[in-house]
Amino acid sequence: MEKNRLEAFSDGVLAIIITIMVLELKVPHEATLAALAPLWPIFTSYMLSFLYVGIYWNNHHHMMQTAKRVNGAVLGANLHLLFWLSLLPFTTGWMGENNFARLPTCFYGINLLACALAYYLLQTCLVRLHGPDSLLVKAFGRDAKGKGSPIFYLLGLAGAWLWSPWIGVAMFVVAALIWLVPDQRIERVMSANRAP
Repeated sequence: MEKNRLEAFSDGVLAIIITIMVLELKVPHEATLAALAPLWPIFTSYMLSFLYVGIYWNNHHHMMQTAKRVNGAVLGANLHLLFWLSLLPFTTGWMGENNFARLPTCFYGINLLACALAYYLLQTCLVRLHGPDSLLVKAFGRDAKGKGSPIFYLLGLAGAWLWSPWIGVAMFVVAALIWLVPDQRIERVMSANRAP
């Protein structure tokens, strides 16, 4: 099967997710800076989730560049990832509307963990389809970032539940910042593959 429809559908869903999240930011009825103050938790949670959706979009795009084709397992794994990503507007809104309270922050962390595991499943399905000598395997190598992120989510969940939701938020921010560091693995492998 061709991968074009999977990429186009995924791009559309991710764009809708970002749109839904921004709609949670209600415009104040007063033209003062003080009117913006109650929005800070909602805006902060929106910024974090926007960052995560952007990271997933970027990594999904790069990963699909290494794929030559898709099959039913890949389509199912991709839908599984999109399901968990589509819950981000809900968990983001719940966390922001409740000023980063313990339970909503933990649910947000569970959502991030589920997204990470779903992405790993999609990656695994693509590797199975393309084989152990594929560009994807060469590009990801040990995949320290992919394996390390769930640890930060679990630490964040434990910290939020046992001590303070802000510990959880801090761990979720650290995991996002790790992914912000430019990752050239796929681009290097793709460039080397194109070279004569």
